[in-house]
Amino acid sequence: QVQLVESGGGLVQAGGSLRLSCAASGRTFGSDDMGWFRQAPGKERDFVAAIGWSGGNTYYADSVKGRFTISRDNARNTVYLHMNSLKPEDTAVYYCAANVYGSSWYDIGGMDYWGKGTLVTVSS
Repeated sequence: QVQLVESGGGLVQAGGSLRLSCAASGRTFGSDDMGWFRQAPGKERDFVAAIGWSGGNTYYADSVKGRFTISRDNARNTVYLHMNSLKPEDTAVYYCAANVYGSSWYDIGGMDYWGKGTLVTVSS
């Protein structure tokens, strides 16, 4: 059974940092692009960041550029999201996803595997 399991969420003050992890099992994602999305209460799920299979290419939503960094460790089948300078508007459930067939990162329905999410709450 393929699983993506996110961890590392929690409560942090504005300006603080968190590192999210996404551990994969049941399948090797070393050749797949991986991404992070987030969904704030009452809002749609939005793209946050993505990384190519080798780790050489990264992409970010404008709202997180310069503050968030995505990375991966293919030997551990794990993807990370390092979040710095957090703002209250970053509060959301953060989801990890695998984009096996190269869909647009803005095509939420095109992602092939999803985790169940981890909650990040940023207090002001």
